[in-house]
Amino acid sequence: MGVDKSDDLVALCKRRGFIFQSDEIYGGQKGLYTFGPMGVELKNNLKQAWWKSVVWQRDDVEGLDASLLTSPKVLKYSGHEDTFTDPLIDCKDCKTRSRADQLIDGACPKCGSKNLTEPRPFNLMFKTSVGPIDDGKSFAYLRPETAQNIFTNFKNVVDSTSRKLPFGIAQIGKAFRNEITPRNFIFRVREFEQMELEFFCAAGTDEEWHKLWVESRLSWWEEQGVGSDVLELYHVPADELAHYSKATVDIMYKFPHGLEELEGIANRTDFDLGSHSKNQSELGISAKVNENKASNAKLAVQDIETNKWSVPYVIEPSAGVDRGVLAVLNEAYSVETLEGGKERTVLSLKPHLSPIKAAVIPLKRNHEGLVELATKIKSELQNLRLGRILIENSGNIGKSYRRHDEVGTPLCITVDFESLEDGSVTVRDRDTMEQKRVSVDEIKNQLQEMLLKGTNV
Repeated sequence: MGVDKSDDLVALCKRRGFIFQSDEIYGGQKGLYTFGPMGVELKNNLKQAWWKSVVWQRDDVEGLDASLLTSPKVLKYSGHEDTFTDPLIDCKDCKTRSRADQLIDGACPKCGSKNLTEPRPFNLMFKTSVGPIDDGKSFAYLRPETAQNIFTNFKNVVDSTSRKLPFGIAQIGKAFRNEITPRNFIFRVREFEQMELEFFCAAGTDEEWHKLWVESRLSWWEEQGVGSDVLELYHVPADELAHYSKATVDIMYKFPHGLEELEGIANRTDFDLGSHSKNQSELGISAKVNENKASNAKLAVQDIETNKWSVPYVIEPSAGVDRGVLAVLNEAYSVETLEGGKERTVLSLKPHLSPIKAAVIPLKRNHEGLVELATKIKSELQNLRLGRILIENSGNIGKSYRRHDEVGTPLCITVDFESLEDGSVTVRDRDTMEQKRVSVDEIKNQLQEMLLKGTNV
């Protein structure tokens, strides 16, 4: 892995407006973070790249955006109310709490004491009251995952789109888990976003689809700058699988703190739709599901020739947005030694992920002619709708270059006095630091080509 740069990366995230501790002015909230001006752009770009790949570029996937508040019935029949817990252990000496799997040789990870309480189940779901009276009876959960909303809306999507197997439903959205010990910056937090796809297919085709989605998702991460040299596939052993899973492959990434899951691709069989469906006994469900007398919908598909109903199998690629941002930042971050012994910090982000696509910099601060031309260039580039274009009216070219290197801006465009005469500008490449003179008319093509290629030009 090389040198641990996690502390430097965290410092950069705060200094340049990527990620802040939530409610920092009041001491901060553990496990909660705010994405700042640069962070929200990077995060949105990563989500857009996922949506483009999973929805726009395919003809067999629809999108969804469901509510955060989830009925207790949904999470009862999904099994979350009974199983969505972690074993909680208290250290009697240092008074810290840990998950049982975080113990080191049976001892407290903080102080090393073995004077511990017995493990007890800790519910990870956040509960909130619904309605004007908090009587403990009218409540909902903040959803612990986005998947269940997809399953409960399966019939609505099929009826409104006339989709036939195989097809998928994709969703990006917030999820909430009351983690015992949030840790490792934005890796494990209490409020996070997921990019989840539930891909529905016929039994017997599920294994092939599972293989195809593993390959597709691995390739996608590589396109985001997270290369194969830092990724591993972990085929979850049978004795570690979730009870509903036929097979699960985790894409593991070498985070600064160690090798951990970046995305999981699970073959969930017919458990999910089967759990939420009425008339379960008529559907030949292969998975073990709890009897459901509350549902009013048959979550199944009908064979046109035989008229027989069956519950589709589900392949689920599920990735955490926050973890994805952390992986992308970690891969892009480096400190380079320049001629003369000086250093520069640079985020070599893929151009489509960069928070700012190009910075337009007048050579002299507040110079009327230079600022006017820079504003015109900025407006023309912004109208291409390729992403955010920024005017940097600081008057210090060197500092502007370094600042934009740190936030990952691929191109810096300097407007100088020569520009007023001949319409040319200086374009600087982030990665090579090479500068070349081009006409204003050429910049549009250069920017479009850069984003099309996925690399600087």
